[in-house]
Amino acid sequence: MLPITFRKEVAPEFRRRTNLLMTVVSIAFLLLIGRLFFLQIIQGERFTYLAENNRIRLKKIPGTRGMVFDRKGQLLIDSRPSFDLLFVPEDAKEPETTLRRLAGFLGRDERELLGLLEENKGRPPFEEMVLGRDIDWRTLVAVETHQLDLPGVTLRIRPRRSYLLNSMGAHLLGYLGEIGPKQLKAQKEKGYGMGDEIGQFGLERRWEELLRGRTGGQQVEVDALGRRVRVLHEVEDVPGHSVFLTLDRDLQETAYEALQGKQGAIVALEVNSGAILALVSTPAFDPNIFARGVTGEEWRALGQDRMHPLNNRAIQGQYPPGSTFKIVLAIAALEEKVIDPDTQLQCHGSMAFGNRVFRDWKKQGHGAVDLHKGIVQSCDVYFYQLGQRIGIDRIAKYARALGLGEKTGIALDDEKPGLIPDTEWKMRRFGQPWFPGETPSASIGQGYITVTPLQMANLMATVANGGTLYRPWFVRRVESLDGTLIREYGPEKIHSLELKENTLKHVRGALADVVNSGSGTGGRAKSTLVEIAGKTGTAQVAEMRGAYVKSEQLSYLIRDHAWFVAYAPAENPVIAVAILVEHGGHGGSAAGPLAKKVIEKYFSLQNNPPDSRQAGRQGAIRAN
Repeated sequence: MLPITFRKEVAPEFRRRTNLLMTVVSIAFLLLIGRLFFLQIIQGERFTYLAENNRIRLKKIPGTRGMVFDRKGQLLIDSRPSFDLLFVPEDAKEPETTLRRLAGFLGRDERELLGLLEENKGRPPFEEMVLGRDIDWRTLVAVETHQLDLPGVTLRIRPRRSYLLNSMGAHLLGYLGEIGPKQLKAQKEKGYGMGDEIGQFGLERRWEELLRGRTGGQQVEVDALGRRVRVLHEVEDVPGHSVFLTLDRDLQETAYEALQGKQGAIVALEVNSGAILALVSTPAFDPNIFARGVTGEEWRALGQDRMHPLNNRAIQGQYPPGSTFKIVLAIAALEEKVIDPDTQLQCHGSMAFGNRVFRDWKKQGHGAVDLHKGIVQSCDVYFYQLGQRIGIDRIAKYARALGLGEKTGIALDDEKPGLIPDTEWKMRRFGQPWFPGETPSASIGQGYITVTPLQMANLMATVANGGTLYRPWFVRRVESLDGTLIREYGPEKIHSLELKENTLKHVRGALADVVNSGSGTGGRAKSTLVEIAGKTGTAQVAEMRGAYVKSEQLSYLIRDHAWFVAYAPAENPVIAVAILVEHGGHGGSAAGPLAKKVIEKYFSLQNNPPDSRQAGRQGAIRAN
């Protein structure tokens, strides 16, 4: 039997294959080790965070926003419970599928919901997306019914702003809106996050810090569908403070109703403090649409509306004051001794100056005119001549002293200053001197001059109280939920005009006769309840040279603006108002009756309204 022998050498091909296999296994092992190192060491913290958040979530609980009341304690802004529709994509295996199902259940456009998913791609993992705010009961029922088919979809109850005045208080009270990216960047240190609401306009914006409250939260354990299992830890939210205004709700409603169907503004002030009693701008908007979440279509409609409902005409509208500016001329003329009250100037219906003819509103003229008659009958030619004697720089001096041409400083955003021109301004703006032929127009509140309704209301309050200019204000006090006083506000005097004893006496006597004499331009504002003093104004929008043209014969956009500024009672005034009706025509007929309505409403709300017989007796008291 032959012995068995073994080959001691391995074939070269086999050896190569073995070495290759070992190399591949080694590389794979090294890659595995590297991957584990990356996942556990380098990315360990991140994945621990994700794992925890897949089980434990932090739920923010916004503090209930403070309520807002009027001067009599009537509620203006409240917060009510509402439901928001939320979505966490990480809780759904197929987020797009979930959103398509949700769209079907709700009858919504799935492209809209999928678009929200795209918009929120940059958000932190497990952070809630807001799919809907203040949802209706049908949506609520649909989501609750199909909860098992909607992984990642949840509901959150939260306080929702309710504006009880609706459009009537929109421009003063403002509205809330979801915080934008720029706002978030600026406010992040104050605890704001994506999806939070913040004051965007009016009172809500300027008093945000006091109204907001403090956000609380819950540490919540959730199941695989993102549904709450139990609360692990909770920090209570703190409600915001309540704000009490100087505003009178009933007067605000009356002013708003008076302007219905018109573009314009009404401002009512306390004469002796500058406190706002009513502030209305029309057309307006309903702030409740922002509270529930304004749609893109609604926002576009507001922005594209030719009537500009978002514009607060009371503080942002800049208009020629027309003949209401004659009050400034009268004060300047008496103070500068350009005339005395008895000085008479002739009015023949027009005044020639250079190559121009400046016309009076009364074609046949007013004859011999003194200061009293000039104000009562609003004689343009009288004030043309007065303006030439005073000069533009002295006119500007008194206009600014009465609060025109600069912001009042009211605590609202985007207030406009108006414009009071003088020689320095003309040179700075146009590089030209002031021409004497420009002064007549300025003397009756035309040309470059513009004012806001708030400025004119404040001017009338200053005339009525004897010459003290106050800063308009509307927040009286701030209280905590339990009634503890947090802050209190009051009148702020800007300055007092040092006027001669009889200056305002003569002007105020004439303003009373504008309304009550029977020959004045403001007769339609006359009241049997209280004696009203005031001044009409008809401000040209387009210059009409040549023939006399009635405002109603013009197309709407070039019709005159109508003004009426007033205070009451004529003796011992307590309320001042300014009425501006855009393209309303004559101030006496278009704005005067609105002033009467507002003033009468104010006194009807008082415990002891003025006796009409007293008003009649006061009507006989005049400056000589």
